[in-house]
Amino acid sequence: MSDDSLQNLIKRLGKLPGLGPRSAQRAALALIKNKERDMLPLARALYDVAHYYKPCVQCNNLTELDKCLICNDPRRDETRLCVVEDVSDLWAMERAGVFQGKYFVLGGNLNIMDGRGPTELGIEKLVSYVTSISALHNACEIILATSATVEGQTTAHYIAERLEGLSVTLSRLAHGVPVGGELNYLDDGTLALAMKARTPVG
Repeated sequence: MSDDSLQNLIKRLGKLPGLGPRSAQRAALALIKNKERDMLPLARALYDVAHYYKPCVQCNNLTELDKCLICNDPRRDETRLCVVEDVSDLWAMERAGVFQGKYFVLGGNLNIMDGRGPTELGIEKLVSYVTSISALHNACEIILATSATVEGQTTAHYIAERLEGLSVTLSRLAHGVPVGGELNYLDDGTLALAMKARTPVG
């Protein structure tokens, strides 16, 4: 490994969430000291995920298949769809075990300053998905589980406007989600309370 290669590794590690320049240096040195135990298995895992994982064609969850395990599970309630910002939010909901329906992952929230508009979030795909659900079932609930931030609230409001006119019930997570809070940082009990106490939209 050349010096340039090592610096490139440190630079790339430093771009990961929660890792600054010093943390990235420590992580790189730890990997180098434990090549067989840590570095090579990590390299293989990164290669596998990079080459084989992709967004689910239906909900945008990460999967090795065309459709993820949740979308393919016949035991999940197709009349309830939970719209979340990121895959980490989906994982948080699944970890809490408070929701047995299906999901749609936006991949972020509306933020024009960061270049994330309706097209980048796949809002049209969501509208098509909800339209197909409402055509198959008489009573459907769409749970807008976006974060309690300004961007999250704006995203939920925009989605609610886009779904207006469809025969679905819209609801939002309620008590337990603090203003400015993000789902993947909440504990399981808080998420459970928020899901049970969701409120209608509009």
